Amino acid sequence: MATRSGSVDPGLLLWLQEHVGMPSQELAATLEHRSGLLGLAGTADMQAVIARSEAGDGPALLAVGVYVHCLRAGIAAMTAAMDGLDVLVFTGGVGEHAPVIRAAACAGLGFLGVRLDEAANVGAPAEGRPDREIGAAGEAVRTLVIEAREDLQIAHEVRQVLANG
Repeated sequence: MATRSGSVDPGLLLWLQEHVGMPSQELAATLEHRSGLLGLAGTADMQAVIARSEAGDGPALLAVGVYVHCLRAGIAAMTAAMDGLDVLVFTGGVGEHAPVIRAAACAGLGFLGVRLDEAANVGAPAEGRPDREIGAAGEAVRTLVIEAREDLQIAHEVRQVLANG
């Protein structure tokens, strides 16, 4: 959601083409490269958006609110599709480095059994151990922060191809 639009009513695109005369190439560029955090707050850098929102900047507050709304909606939808939730994992840039986003997302997911341990959420990972549990003890759903390890996944998949090829 840094620069992309996410879900958009297709009627909006048709309206922009018909009433504004926006060509399809312009629509595509806007949806892919000028929307999301960038379109709402003027920057695609989540850390900058968070800092500005904490200072009360209106566009940044809106961007964080929309981001958290979409995150909660996605988690709830996937929980319904999977018929429940055992573990909620935050990973990647925002998931690993934005405790305020994790807290805001989880604040709206109590009905699923998600509740954070605030101290664990804002605390730094132990030296050499980036993975940690941030959920409150005894909750139905465990909540974790897991370091993204794309390099290990790529190596694993290369091994599989070499073993089968």
